Amino acid sequence: MTTNAIPGSCELSIVAPMYNEADNIADTVQALVAVMADFAKPWEIIFVNDGSADNTLEAALGWEKQIPQLTVLSYPVNCGRGRALRTGLNAARGRYVVTIDFDLSYSPDHILRLYQALTDSEKESDIVLGSAYMPGGTVEGVSASRLVISRLGNKILERSFPQVFKTSTCVLRGYRRHVLHALELCSDGKEIHLEILSKACALGFRITEIPAHLRNRKKGKSKFRFRRTSISHLVFLVFEKPIMIFGLAGMAFSAAGGIIGIYVVWLRFFGALNPNRPLIPLMTILLVMGSQLFCFAFIAAQNQYLRNEVYKLQKQVRIMHRNGIDGELE
Repeated sequence: MTTNAIPGSCELSIVAPMYNEADNIADTVQALVAVMADFAKPWEIIFVNDGSADNTLEAALGWEKQIPQLTVLSYPVNCGRGRALRTGLNAARGRYVVTIDFDLSYSPDHILRLYQALTDSEKESDIVLGSAYMPGGTVEGVSASRLVISRLGNKILERSFPQVFKTSTCVLRGYRRHVLHALELCSDGKEIHLEILSKACALGFRITEIPAHLRNRKKGKSKFRFRRTSISHLVFLVFEKPIMIFGLAGMAFSAAGGIIGIYVVWLRFFGALNPNRPLIPLMTILLVMGSQLFCFAFIAAQNQYLRNEVYKLQKQVRIMHRNGIDGELE
């Protein structure tokens, strides 16, 4: 993602990706305009049409003509939430940027709460996450099966980051603009939320959470796909914590080999060892596999360290590039 927008030309940008959301256009626009009515500084709304197959784009363009603060971006083929978010973040002009679900599963008042958290001089947060699963957060009307899947997934993903995030997969977030300048994002799907957190943690940005209220969508169809989302999140966990995954596997194989070894010694001591039983070869195989997995975990951890160093270099390059653009604009 490259950020070409002029920084600071407005105070707050609201970015909302949309895909087949024709039923929600009017309600979303009116709700956003109402909640921002008393906001004293310049603000903007950016809708990104992610290749909708219904009349989402036409409806949104109709509202764009009526609302001066609204900009509608679009591309013809559905590419995923990640691509839509990257497109919107690229176009955002605000000093602070808030991303939201288009169906307003999190009510619009969360926008100003995120903005207040970002501008809180005591916390000095670079990124603020809205979380329905932290103390003070609530959930309303979401099916039990989906809620269990979501909670379990976020619980597992807690292990992926150096700090604990109760909700790491939610689109409801606020960013300071310099964070977006620093991050080189490439995900097209929902894993973009994890990519942002991973790279932000590697670069040392300050990330906090605030309680949020999640409710089930009232109109339209959910875009949640369990199989695709769960696979992408599991792959992310493996890449993010290889030393934990492969280290635990190596420990398990080594422990099994050690137990078999103790059993073999015990049988040999009491003269009950049967040479026809493949215990010794099995013990050897398990110990070798365990040591190999330990080595793989170590190498993967070193690669992760190098990857984080690359993120830091990318940050410096992007900052230098941004400073060059700003200098030319001045």
